[in-house]
Amino acid sequence: MDIVRRWKALGRNEHVRLTLFVIGCALVLMAPVVGLLPGPGGVLVFAIGAGMALKNSLWAKKRYVAFKKRWPKQGAWTDWGLRRRSAKRRDAIAKGKAAVHD
Repeated sequence: MDIVRRWKALGRNEHVRLTLFVIGCALVLMAPVVGLLPGPGGVLVFAIGAGMALKNSLWAKKRYVAFKKRWPKQGAWTDWGLRRRSAKRRDAIAKGKAAVHD
C-alpha cells in the first residue's frame, strides 16, 4: 500500500478524526492567547484550528452552515479566509451569471 492510500485510510479512522477535531478546537481556543503576541499568529492559529475542526466533524460543519446562513457577509469572509473550494465554485458561478446578464 503506498503512502497516499495509507494517509487517506488514516483520515477515515474515527479515532484519528476525533483526535484531529479536538486538536482543532484546542487551536481555536488558543488563538486569542497567541493573538496577544505581536504578529498575525492568532489569525493563523485560528484558521488552522477551524479548518481541522470543519474537516473532521459533522457537528462543526452544521454549526458553520448555520453561521453562514445567519450572517452571509461574515460567512463569505470566513470562506475566503479558509480558502474553501465551495466558495471559489460559487464565486465562479456568480461571475458566469453576471457575464451572461451583461
